[in-house]
Amino acid sequence: MSWLDETMVGFDTETTGVSTESDRIVTAAVITRRGDDVTTRTWLIDPGVDIPAAASAVHGISTEKARAEGVQPPDALEEIATALAGALNAGFPVVAYNAQFDLTLLEHELARHGLRSLASRLTRGEVRPVVDPLVLDRKLDQYRKGKRKLIDLCTLYAVSVVADDLHAADADVLATLELVHALAAAHPAMRDTPLESLHDLQAAAHHDWAVRFGAWLKSKGTTDDLPDPLWPVAAPALAAASAGGQDEGDAGTLF
Repeated sequence: MSWLDETMVGFDTETTGVSTESDRIVTAAVITRRGDDVTTRTWLIDPGVDIPAAASAVHGISTEKARAEGVQPPDALEEIATALAGALNAGFPVVAYNAQFDLTLLEHELARHGLRSLASRLTRGEVRPVVDPLVLDRKLDQYRKGKRKLIDLCTLYAVSVVADDLHAADADVLATLELVHALAAAHPAMRDTPLESLHDLQAAAHHDWAVRFGAWLKSKGTTDDLPDPLWPVAAPALAAASAGGQDEGDAGTLF
């Protein structure tokens, strides 16, 4: 039986912005799926800062709504980290689209509120196994032109979604979980690749992509916000997590 037929735990956040170091989580979803059995947990968080209008326009949560209805960050973050750590310690993959963003942001948020890092909660001290359809698609179809947002890949791989529903954390997670199966159908080698090997393959693939894309950006004069080669947790958060006992894993080999 393939890991695709076992339990998967999807994760997504909606945030105040796009900086993993300074922005905050506004909503989050952790969805556990095994076959047709789906369990959903969602959080609305008062981030403690104003939510910019541009961010509210994406996910629909205003500062006023978050303050009135949201829970305090430490409570939600502890529950989120506990849920993800429980899945990873059980050997279940955490599935996230552009996982580096969500997992790095989570580690920064945990540190901001004086909570244990996700990495330090894991028996191996390392955030794995993670499955990221964005990284997989970039590797498996790297020469395809065009955008690679979640909605673009859902369209390409015939995953049925309502575009207006996306940018809600739970809707994004459900679409991402479906996308993993669609990717595996298009690329059957995924089904036969053990999770641990798949994790290492993604880490290596992301590293190579980040180095190439970063070099291209530099050639165009861009020197800020270059992609971090480390995956699934970027360097600053990885360093912080290392203080709690994390060791950097083997990058593995490519497909």
